Amino acid sequence: MLIKQQLLQWSQQFREVVFLDSNDYKQKYSSYDCVLAVDAFTSLKTDYFNAFDELKQYQQQAKDWLFGYLSYDLKNDIEKLSSNNFDGLHFPDLFFFQPKKLFLLKGNQLEIQYLHLCDDEMEGDFSAIQNNSEFKISSAQFAFGSSQNLKFKIEQRISKEDYVSKVNKMLEHIYRGDIYEANFCMEFFAENASIEPFEVYQKLNSISKPPFAAFFKNQHQYLLCASPERYLKKEGSKVISQPIKGTAKRFADAALDENSKSELAKNPKERSENIMIVDLVRNDLSHTATKASVEVEELCGIYTFEQVHQMISTVVSNVEETTSPVEIIKTTFPMGSMTGAPKISAMNIIEQLEETKRGLYSGAVGYFTPENDFDFNVVIRSILYNSQQKYLSFSVGSAITAQAQAEQEYEECLLKSKAMFEVLS
Repeated sequence: MLIKQQLLQWSQQFREVVFLDSNDYKQKYSSYDCVLAVDAFTSLKTDYFNAFDELKQYQQQAKDWLFGYLSYDLKNDIEKLSSNNFDGLHFPDLFFFQPKKLFLLKGNQLEIQYLHLCDDEMEGDFSAIQNNSEFKISSAQFAFGSSQNLKFKIEQRISKEDYVSKVNKMLEHIYRGDIYEANFCMEFFAENASIEPFEVYQKLNSISKPPFAAFFKNQHQYLLCASPERYLKKEGSKVISQPIKGTAKRFADAALDENSKSELAKNPKERSENIMIVDLVRNDLSHTATKASVEVEELCGIYTFEQVHQMISTVVSNVEETTSPVEIIKTTFPMGSMTGAPKISAMNIIEQLEETKRGLYSGAVGYFTPENDFDFNVVIRSILYNSQQKYLSFSVGSAITAQAQAEQEYEECLLKSKAMFEVLS
């Protein structure tokens, strides 16, 4: 849709940008087709220490739209955990802002909300958005025509041999009974990398078309996100979690593609991975749920995306009106699909075996509304970039259970990295 492209292009002038796009993916729980928030009126930036208390206070005082992210390492605020691995990106652990300018697109209606700004400025901005000469070209050219010539080497933080060795160590923990599932991730990175984040995001989004795409900018820090996964949403008294566990290849041949989808639905390993995390999510939601309100609305549903088929479950609960939205997030974070079970043991083992601080990867991006609702994705299938440090990073992972075979898990990681390699090649 042209208006989405125009909004995103226009937003690039601002220091703070959050652009969220559903890509018109058909889903039950959807509030907007596209949201753009720019230009901080107020903001909160902090490390993990007391981060959730600070966010709760900020959200309660603002009583307004807030946009931003929660990094994976906020786990250290919730539990006695640490994050000591290498970090080439140097993003804050938490960042939210109250936007001066907000655009909410639903169908053919665009709602515009401006904070402490006059009507003349709104009219001028909208005229600039519509008349942007950048868009006198076809959408196909816009998505794939790139002026940049990428000249940097993408390296793998963990070699295949080390990956296999580390997965086998994780399996030892599983056989000993320390954990029964953990999500193990590895980083691909580039140093001295120069990219145009706006163009790379456009290309990544065009080839993936995920329901939880996000372009995030905070000065020189960027997230280019093509996530298919919702972490957590609150609509009134209802809370919705939709963990993904289970991945299968897409095929150009329709019969092969349908077979791949069917095999995923029946695969006992993939189903057991998903069900383990569903149990974890049910337990997490129960901390804030009203009595007997936690339900599995859909178990192991199969959904098709541009790159892969995924197995997704939907778990819901009800909460009291007085329950703090930040408390609901704190008692479920980090999301079970990116940690494992039992969660604390899994996070400890993950920290020992991984070699990169996850940061915003496997965290969440989204927003709070003035009505105390919220919606956050899971930051996966994403490129992170620090333009000041010229450091580029993307990570991929898979769930390790007792049935896991290290070589197959490695291949699944490469499958998940395909889109990022494609847009950076």
